Amino acid sequence: MAKHLLTERDGTVVTITLNLPEARNPISDNAMVDALVDALQEADGDPAVRAVILTGAGSAFSSGGDLSKMKPGLGLRGEQPVATVRNYRDGIQRLPLAFQQLEVPVIAAVNGPAVGAGCDLACMCDIRIASQTARFAESFVRVGLVPGDGGAWLLPRVIGWPRATELALTGRMIDAAAALDWGLVTKVVEPDELMPVARELADEIAANPPRAVRLTKRLLREAQDASLGTVLNLSAALQAVVHETRDHEEAVAAFLERRKPTFTGN
Repeated sequence: MAKHLLTERDGTVVTITLNLPEARNPISDNAMVDALVDALQEADGDPAVRAVILTGAGSAFSSGGDLSKMKPGLGLRGEQPVATVRNYRDGIQRLPLAFQQLEVPVIAAVNGPAVGAGCDLACMCDIRIASQTARFAESFVRVGLVPGDGGAWLLPRVIGWPRATELALTGRMIDAAAALDWGLVTKVVEPDELMPVARELADEIAANPPRAVRLTKRLLREAQDASLGTVLNLSAALQAVVHETRDHEEAVAAFLERRKPTFTGN
């Protein structure tokens, strides 16, 4: 994992850094997929982790697929089409499925270009903030491909159907200012401020009752594809759970006593 990722734990926040800067952090290789899935699941399985920051080493967030491995038998492309289908399912498509199962919030700190699957990786995260040097492109069509990693599902849910269609059909790259205007990111900052601002956001999330945070994220995820009635039923069930937590009682007591609450995750 150390070759492909750097993972750092600081208090309740884990920072995961894609660590192939010389190749601009491609994510199509199975070793990178394995490392990233393992790191995310490890963070999610630790109740003491309250937020994750995902970023890239070097000048790029992620170049997405490795174009040097597009020949048959290399990378995701198999010797036969049936093998290519299997390679995608067993490879890069594991990433959006893994992100979809996470309860711990994930912040993408986009430090540079996020291209193709790299753009989709940013969309897999819950919140995206960008450096002024960030660029985004759903560029599969420009190399004669379609979004093979879930981008057709992810991007419209982040920026809406018309703009997602425009990006996917043109393959155009947009800068950080346009990404902010389109709602792809929530904030654009100076390059040297990116990680401090990401950490500030992570700490703000981590300051809340951790079980309520994780269940709120789960509820938001489930609500993407559910009817209102289903979401209301799930909301009531989850509310019944958090009403019984000590953190809820602590939050109410602290409010009434005009003091800062202390949350333990219980």
